[in-house]
Amino acid sequence: MQPADVVLIVHFLYVLFVVGSLPLIWIGAWLKLKFVRNNGFRFAHLAAILLVVGESLAGIVCPLTALENKLRQVETDGSFIQHWLHQIIFYSFPESVLTTIYILFALLVAVTFKFIPPNYRNKS
Repeated sequence: MQPADVVLIVHFLYVLFVVGSLPLIWIGAWLKLKFVRNNGFRFAHLAAILLVVGESLAGIVCPLTALENKLRQVETDGSFIQHWLHQIIFYSFPESVLTTIYILFALLVAVTFKFIPPNYRNKS
């Protein structure tokens, strides 16, 4: 496996964490699972989407994307992993559409704090 493939997998896992955690929180709350109210998990999730929004608003290329492109040097057909993960996490929309989607998603994550609040109580 090439180093660029490792970066791509890490990028995919980051996207999976950001996108997948929100339905997991709502489903977990419905099933009364305690981990969905864990402060560390919830604030890490919020920070992860806010980082994406901040990069997008600032016009900064995602560091993982930049690193992968640098490691690959030239876009080629690449490996099997590269092909399929690129199909999943990269899409062709104008940057303004993506920024709007990121902001709306971040607002949904923030609203989730109201309806499914983390457990703020100190358990010492």
